[in-house]
Amino acid sequence: MLSVQEALDFLLNAARAVGDIDYLPTLEATGRVLAADQLSQLDVPPMDNTQMDGYAVRASDCVSGSATLNVSQRIPAGHVGAPLAPGTAARIFTGALIPAGADAVVMQEQCAYDEASGQVTVQHSPRSGEWVRRQGEDIRAGSMILARGTRLRAQELGLAASVGLATLPVYRRLKVGVFFTGDELAMPGEPLEPGAIYNSNRFMLRGLLQQLGCEIVDLGNIPDSREATRAALREAAAGNDLIITSGGVSVGEEDHVKPAVEAEGQLNLWQIAIKPGKPLAFGEVRRGSAPTPAFFIGLPGNPVSSFVTFLIFVRPFIQALQGAQPKSPTRYAMRADFAWPKPDRRNEFLRVRINDQGGLDLFANQGSAVLTSTVWGDGLVDNPPGQAIAPGDTVHFMPFSELLY
Repeated sequence: MLSVQEALDFLLNAARAVGDIDYLPTLEATGRVLAADQLSQLDVPPMDNTQMDGYAVRASDCVSGSATLNVSQRIPAGHVGAPLAPGTAARIFTGALIPAGADAVVMQEQCAYDEASGQVTVQHSPRSGEWVRRQGEDIRAGSMILARGTRLRAQELGLAASVGLATLPVYRRLKVGVFFTGDELAMPGEPLEPGAIYNSNRFMLRGLLQQLGCEIVDLGNIPDSREATRAALREAAAGNDLIITSGGVSVGEEDHVKPAVEAEGQLNLWQIAIKPGKPLAFGEVRRGSAPTPAFFIGLPGNPVSSFVTFLIFVRPFIQALQGAQPKSPTRYAMRADFAWPKPDRRNEFLRVRINDQGGLDLFANQGSAVLTSTVWGDGLVDNPPGQAIAPGDTVHFMPFSELLY
């Protein structure tokens, strides 16, 4: 069996990004992956402006600490003032351009305005540049603001808009075909016959794929049959970049996915030294006369195994296919407030929760079918093979917040 890192490296080395590019309005590009570096065509701010409501002055007119100046003009944001004459002040509002001649802003709380005389008493000696945003202090024209491969969040879209980018080139959405094997699977809303279980993996995996911005083709539940599985693989391969299945990848008589993939393509990886989730399969499925096959990933049927292996392997693989830089989750050094005296020989991923004392509590049942643990927990402890844990030991914690996007 390959180690977790060996298997992850294998997948990422095999990944090839989709090459097709869409040009989208910036307002509609949330969650998409940028297909080209973006340069700013202007300085931000484009001209000196004020950070505060107050009065624009010449600092040299306010050296006494209590200078009285005539208010010569009022400058709201979006308006251009006249040059500021010596010995005068301009009433100015946040974001407005600094008038020529002024070199500082005194906040209104440090000023006293007399409406009758039209004068303001400045009760502060500003330094030159005080409360002034300088032209280009955030972004210089010609500088790169966003790199190719960036997944566009709200803040990236705001940055693009701040330099006037109305459209953005993004990679097209990754097309993922999914199906689920098992005669025992039923859908919520259907009567649960003896021996049947509800197909939680279908809902969980679709949700994970949606969070990653994939276009999903759901072929539903497939019977435990070699021919039915092969037919589903052919259908899923026809129009998708990636096929993901759940169940049927072990070595039982009713596990048909592995031989079906070998018949319709090839299997390049099977079984990883991970717990939960050892029987994970990776390969390719032919797409008729298409020059390139569809990638294939077969996940275990147990829901926690499927969940964990998706986070550890499928998520970064999908990121690479989307043209993004695969994001490795930060592993935080934290205190274990639990004991794990009998470690497995495989790399274990334990479901834990942060307690009020800043340590980690362990979910009592770490079974691969206990989906409750994924809702209760805040993340996973990445525990090396054979590593026992005693209360007070430092462990490596990966929060779900870094694994679920």
